[in-house]
Amino acid sequence: MRDAPPTLASPDAVARAAWHYYVQGLTQQDVALRMGVTRARIIEWLGAAREAGIVRVRIDAKTARSAALESALCIRYGLAGADVVPAPVAASSTAALVGHAAGVLMAALVTDRTTVAVGWGATLHASVRTLGAQPRAGVSVVALLGGTTHSRAMTPPAVARRLADAFEAECFQLTAPLVVADDAMRRRLWREPPLRDLRARARAADVAVVSVGALAAHSTLFARGLLPRAMLGSLRRAGAVGDVLGQFIDANGRPVDHPVNRRVMAIDLRDVRGVPRVVVASGGRDKVAALRAALRALPVHTLVTDEHAAAGLLDG
Repeated sequence: MRDAPPTLASPDAVARAAWHYYVQGLTQQDVALRMGVTRARIIEWLGAAREAGIVRVRIDAKTARSAALESALCIRYGLAGADVVPAPVAASSTAALVGHAAGVLMAALVTDRTTVAVGWGATLHASVRTLGAQPRAGVSVVALLGGTTHSRAMTPPAVARRLADAFEAECFQLTAPLVVADDAMRRRLWREPPLRDLRARARAADVAVVSVGALAAHSTLFARGLLPRAMLGSLRRAGAVGDVLGQFIDANGRPVDHPVNRRVMAIDLRDVRGVPRVVVASGGRDKVAALRAALRALPVHTLVTDEHAAAGLLDG
């Protein structure tokens, strides 16, 4: 195959090649096949990306498509900012790629004496893994969801703890099961002084970072066995399109009338609405309906997503 002369390489092509190679971890040959040029040209573009300062600790550039999607999302949904990453090669990579961008954003948003309220999910798990050491003074991290009795690397307490470790911060956990027996138990737990104090801390947060879940068997709540997959049918009949902080919402962003919403130990979405900067980080075609609902449920400041989800949010 023949390449255009080096002088004709666009900034878009150079940035996209760098993204595929350094973030997605594709080989130079795979990048060449994906972009329709030779491996030699990819090597040249990667060198140009380094020389131009595009590749540093992060890829400090945007493809033209991503930039256009970001602008359109801000206009359509009244966002202060949007970060759209290029579409992943495989859907299974979406959480890692969107999480990477969310981690970079958190490093910029969290300054000394910031209180960060954080949710859960595969995307936020990936985000805290990319942070590394980011020492700050006087930072507090507040978990927005309860925990699980079966300890895993990816649980609400683990995400909050790892975020706190990255910022050398205090960590405040919601020390109750994520899903309890019934509404009466949930109400009794929220009357406990330590949990009332945690709710007050969450309400007073400077930044809230949350993800969304699709109404599907592969979403975190169902895939991890926290809720039975048999519940999906009744949730659909109740009008649910996805969840935010374990709370199932309809297409208009309103909590659905379903028993599970009265069993989840999580900070209420009404409390999150009062946080000055709400960041939503999720991507993938399967999340479009849930993301659209979340944008209606919360006053989102910044959305972090991928090109597939961004295009879906702007369609129609």
